[in-house]
Amino acid sequence: MIVCSAISKTYLSIYPALDGTLWDSVAGGMGSPLPDTKSYFTHLECSATGETYPAGQPHNLSQAGKPLLARYDLAALKGGLDQRDLASRPQDLWRYREFLPVASAGNRLTLGEIRTPLLPLNRWKGGGRVLVKDESRLPTGSFKARGLCLAVSMAKELGIRRIAMPTNGNAGAALAAYASLAGIESYVFCPEDTPEVNVREIALQGARVWKVNGYIHHCGQLVAEGKEAMGWFDFSTLKEPYRIEGKKTMGLELAEQLGWDVPDVIFYPTGGGTGLIGMWKAFHELEAVGWLGKKRPRMMAVQASGCAPIVRAFELGAPFAEEWMEASTVASGIRVPKAVGDFLILQAVRESGGAAMAVPDEAILETQREIAHQEGLLLGPEGAATAAAYAEALRTDLVSGEETAVLFNCGTPLKYPMPPATATLDRHAPFDATVFED
Repeated sequence: MIVCSAISKTYLSIYPALDGTLWDSVAGGMGSPLPDTKSYFTHLECSATGETYPAGQPHNLSQAGKPLLARYDLAALKGGLDQRDLASRPQDLWRYREFLPVASAGNRLTLGEIRTPLLPLNRWKGGGRVLVKDESRLPTGSFKARGLCLAVSMAKELGIRRIAMPTNGNAGAALAAYASLAGIESYVFCPEDTPEVNVREIALQGARVWKVNGYIHHCGQLVAEGKEAMGWFDFSTLKEPYRIEGKKTMGLELAEQLGWDVPDVIFYPTGGGTGLIGMWKAFHELEAVGWLGKKRPRMMAVQASGCAPIVRAFELGAPFAEEWMEASTVASGIRVPKAVGDFLILQAVRESGGAAMAVPDEAILETQREIAHQEGLLLGPEGAATAAAYAEALRTDLVSGEETAVLFNCGTPLKYPMPPATATLDRHAPFDATVFED
């Protein structure tokens, strides 16, 4: 024990940031006795009817079959938290804990959810004042970590022991990781063409995973059918209230990174749309507590041409999006033929003065290559879709090169197939410089 104590003191002298609030935060995520947060979370509200539901109980959709949204006593929060209070906190997801529903520190799960960087694109010919918020740095390699960290933390708080969800890949990996951390059983269903690396990652992280001959909403139907027999709690996108609260931290974080301001326009890869809805919610809550003005970014919902139900509904002026048949795109994370929160996505886009845009796979892949070659930044297909949409928006004057635009790269490209690199050299052959000419 003396040796261990000496090592601990030496370690903390070398890494003093771990001796204090950061260490407490890390330990707290593993269940150590950090102080609980005063809870400002008051109730849940149906996003369509306004009907209220009590906090402290498990809920899926409202009686109207629509997503439930967490509501807070924002007047009390305004008086109970100051921006300066954040200064001494770790730069992680839980720094915004008063804006989140998990009050008990022992239920705040963490796998190290860092504040993700804003990276400028300086050389890419897309031009303009462009920042990429690189969510691929999060645990399990995607922004899904935000939503599932919160949702599984609340599941732990509510005593849920068995979870099931459909996924195109990254959400399933995040669920598997946080459920394993929490000691909760997880069951995951993937479309049959989900990249094999995603399926194997989900299994390795501790979930039970199956491929299904269909799309993500068909996988969701299996979850619904098995709920009663298997005792599953349904974690489908927006069918539980708390994943959106985790995604909301993207908006809280972005505003803080910009000095409690917002960009002129946000390009967001949109499948289920939880992140877009969550950020829109975050901006309203920040205004209510006096941390943000009335300015809002124009929200640009970006989809692939092979699966663009939100774009079609936006162009038709429809309040809801019809299912997209025969969906197909290289950007599997946004291949969602029917989103349960379609009306919330469309509301946010229209209220913000934004738009919904579709880009073809060819543009996605070409833009991914361009940015990798010119900026050294490897975007996932979904992130590359936002850059392709931004370039098109510049060309068609939907945005100006003088405006600040933020593009979301929501996941690592390392889980996707990459172009082959087949060149070889024979070390025994005479050196031939012409081999290296373009």
